[in-house]
Amino acid sequence: MRELHFKDNFWNTDIISTAGYDSIIQHLNDGKRTCKEIEDFMKARATIEEKYAKELLGLSKKVCGHSEMNTLKRSLDVFKLQTENASLSHLHLAQNMREEAKKLEDFREKQKEARKKVEQHMDALHKQKAAQYKKTAEAKKTYEQKCRDKEEAEQNMNRNATTSSSKQQEKLYAKTQQAKQTAEEADRIYSQNVSLLGKMREEWLNEHVKACEFFEKQEVERISTLRNVVWTHLNHLSQQCVTSDELYEEVRKSLEQCNVQEDIEHFVNLRRTGDKPPASVPYENFYNNQRSAPIRSLPTAGRRAAAPPPPTAENDPLYSTVAEPGYSLIRY
Repeated sequence: MRELHFKDNFWNTDIISTAGYDSIIQHLNDGKRTCKEIEDFMKARATIEEKYAKELLGLSKKVCGHSEMNTLKRSLDVFKLQTENASLSHLHLAQNMREEAKKLEDFREKQKEARKKVEQHMDALHKQKAAQYKKTAEAKKTYEQKCRDKEEAEQNMNRNATTSSSKQQEKLYAKTQQAKQTAEEADRIYSQNVSLLGKMREEWLNEHVKACEFFEKQEVERISTLRNVVWTHLNHLSQQCVTSDELYEEVRKSLEQCNVQEDIEHFVNLRRTGDKPPASVPYENFYNNQRSAPIRSLPTAGRRAAAPPPPTAENDPLYSTVAEPGYSLIRY
């Protein structure tokens, strides 16, 4: 199958039309916009990866299993360490994405500058061609009008050749000659403009072909570059998945070394408090306790001896006591 190329398929039968050229330029502008969109996409993805990496790094610094011990503690330490390593790998991924976006930006700017020179040259040729075509069209219009004037003068002279005087015939002849010279001059100017337009057309045809080849080469480079950029971007993402899996595999290996019974025994040996449980508390009946308890006699308090009788003087009356016979509270 015959390959299609820009230089063979973007012409127009109208000499002043730039429809084919404009179609190519529009396509290149769309391609430049695509480059910018992919560039912005990769920068945004790099920002997401960078933010995720920072949050993951902060998460790896948080307390996780601080109170654990022995094999499980070692596994959790590896878990935190590999989480930190995963955050660093995502940070590295973000940096790679920014570098790829910068390369794409440089490529886009380089193509833009190279295109600018060609476009400026072609725009100048288009303006010159259009101006020359306009000038040629005006020269043709003048030439056609002068030819009609010459024919009219010749016809007028022929009509009046037998009826007019010799003096009138001389005037008609002079007028005819003047019209003929004017027509010849208009023909020369018109022919000169057509020739200039032809030369300009040839120059424009050659430059249009060169521009089409240049633009097609740029388009090939752009498509190839974008294809490779996206491919490389996906390779980075795939490699990140592989790296993450390798990091997490280290955690899985550590978890395989986690021994449940060993951790149980480690805790027992480290924190044991004794191997004898307390004795059971018996039931004690209140009344049984009372009957079986020995009777205790209250201590007898020592009694004092009777108070001695108060001393009496010679003249003091005698008082009887309760112990005396005949004691009574009532005196007669």
